[in-house]
Amino acid sequence: MARSSLDEISDSGAFVRSASTFRNFISSDPNSQFPAESGRYHLYISYACPWASRCLAYLSIKGLNKAISFSVVKPVFERIKESDDFRGWVFPDSKNEVPGADPDPLNGAKSVRELYEIASTNYTGKYTVPVLWDKKLKTIVNNESSEIIRMFNTEFNNVAENPSLDLYPADLKAQIDEINELTYDSINNGVYRCGFAKKQEPYNEAARQLYEALDKCENILSKQRYICGNTLTEADIRLFVTLIRFDEVYAVHFKCNKKLLREYPNLFNYTKDIFQIPGISSTVNMEHIKLHYYGSHPSINPFGIVPVGPNIDYSAPHDRERFSA
Repeated sequence: MARSSLDEISDSGAFVRSASTFRNFISSDPNSQFPAESGRYHLYISYACPWASRCLAYLSIKGLNKAISFSVVKPVFERIKESDDFRGWVFPDSKNEVPGADPDPLNGAKSVRELYEIASTNYTGKYTVPVLWDKKLKTIVNNESSEIIRMFNTEFNNVAENPSLDLYPADLKAQIDEINELTYDSINNGVYRCGFAKKQEPYNEAARQLYEALDKCENILSKQRYICGNTLTEADIRLFVTLIRFDEVYAVHFKCNKKLLREYPNLFNYTKDIFQIPGISSTVNMEHIKLHYYGSHPSINPFGIVPVGPNIDYSAPHDRERFSA
């Protein structure tokens, strides 16, 4: 059983991501097993992880920071147990150890692995973030980011500061689902399929699909402000978390260097546009992102050297307002 993404390699040398395990759903129904109560839930994330970062983005732009607490692991994988060589997400011993990372405030856990072991004594899967934790039942509710963001979008509106924001509106659901399928397979997961491939053929195929999808998104964004029209949706947040990491990490570390994000005028300005939405920039910690990728995959970067650039200013002006009504 894979315990990290680096273990998920098929016989052909291709990276094949396994499904998340904890799939319970928080509901606005007060009689449900996991009712949407303010103060009951806690989100464990890594700023480095794009899947976790999209959950944090929702927490911020929906105005759920007061209703749902969160804490951040250290950016670089570390060995967790003396008796085990496994390396994974760990918590700092104090708030001063790593800027931006927090000790576990609920369970005193030293690692994310410990959270999974608290939730399930016989768990054998990956020890991933995000983790949506129930403080009352002391267990993991859900560790699938695509489901967590849907909960944050609708189920906590009675305690959200921005309840009118609907990132999965009924009239766009089919279009959002279609774009999500494209971006997940070929872009979000596509960069990992490039970076974790252990043979040339699966890398070549992943890179081909990645750049075909990026070209398609570039074309779409030449005609409209956001990926599903002129309204911000879930599909934008899911695409953004990969794009913001592209030139800083994926182009170098994952060999996605056929074309940089900066060479796509619409995608590049679109990324700056999303970054500048109030609440989004605070969810992007580029230092954690770079430390994690370059420091946590010794099979790819054995000496852990972190490149000095390119240090892109995503707060710089963009041209996306041209599509506004």
